[in-house]
Amino acid sequence: MAHVKHTFYPHDQKKLIASLGKEKLIGFLKQMLLIRNFEIRAESAYLQGKVGGFFHSYMGQEAVQTAAVGVMGISQWWITSYRCHALALLLGATPNELMAELYGKVTGNALGRGGSMHFFTEELLGGFGIVGGQIPIATGAAFAIRYAKKVGIQTGKKRDVAVCFMGDGAVAQGSFHESLNMAALWDLPCIYVIENNEWGMGTHVKRALSVEPIAENKAPGYGMKGYTFDGMDFFSCYAGFQHVFEEVKKTGKPVLVEVITERFRGHSISDPAAYRSKEELSKCMERDPLVIMLKALSLDEETYKAMDKEEKEIIVAAMKFAEESPWPDPIHLEEDVFAP
Repeated sequence: MAHVKHTFYPHDQKKLIASLGKEKLIGFLKQMLLIRNFEIRAESAYLQGKVGGFFHSYMGQEAVQTAAVGVMGISQWWITSYRCHALALLLGATPNELMAELYGKVTGNALGRGGSMHFFTEELLGGFGIVGGQIPIATGAAFAIRYAKKVGIQTGKKRDVAVCFMGDGAVAQGSFHESLNMAALWDLPCIYVIENNEWGMGTHVKRALSVEPIAENKAPGYGMKGYTFDGMDFFSCYAGFQHVFEEVKKTGKPVLVEVITERFRGHSISDPAAYRSKEELSKCMERDPLVIMLKALSLDEETYKAMDKEEKEIIVAAMKFAEESPWPDPIHLEEDVFAP
């Protein structure tokens, strides 16, 4: 299937490396390795029958959210879809609590009740299982930021923006149109990020959406600015989010971003991804964000393998923690339920 040629937000990789420093960038690479190892081991646990429900891997997309959180810091409102493992890790949830949640254990992030699609932290307003369900929530969070500033409410933490991640499949939902229209009307400080991994379940983006690039074509219809980043390249994402973050803080207006990426697994663990040939997958994996980062930092293979081993051991320990954690007691099942 032919690909649209995208024009990415310009960046100077050498300048970014110099300004951020190698030590900080290695920290970002470690975060990406932690995410990759979490997904690999959690997938293995699922296939062994230790994890139930749904499971949507973020493998191949690590650069996007790592860069976004790296630029904007944890203390914003963050909202995402059911592909929420990476963002939860980046926002401070421990591998132990997240793995235990996948195992359905009482020590889990949501006491074993939410599973893979519903991680949360103090800043993460949840992963959402309904396609596009998170977009109105993010819009409301942005309204809360604007309202608090307008009336002088002290909320404890200084939040500048709400950041909403969604897949390309969510763009066709009515909630996308209604939310962006409202955000533009009311000047809400929301950064809407379309992680275009090219497949909405098994449907290619070309068969689902009438225009590409998505953000640059959709944004003007709402009086918003639209940008496109290379989602496989951490430096493209970092430079792009840096610009957008400063713009939204300055103007208070919403922005629509599209990051072009590709997932290395099917839509979910039950999806064999037969709609994509092995050759296509192999070609996209040549632009593995971890490899791009490795080459940019000129790290030798031995150093990289040592870093990978360190992150792997953290996840293996998390699996042991989850395995040994107790199951929830059914007597508590109806506690904390706020709907009949």
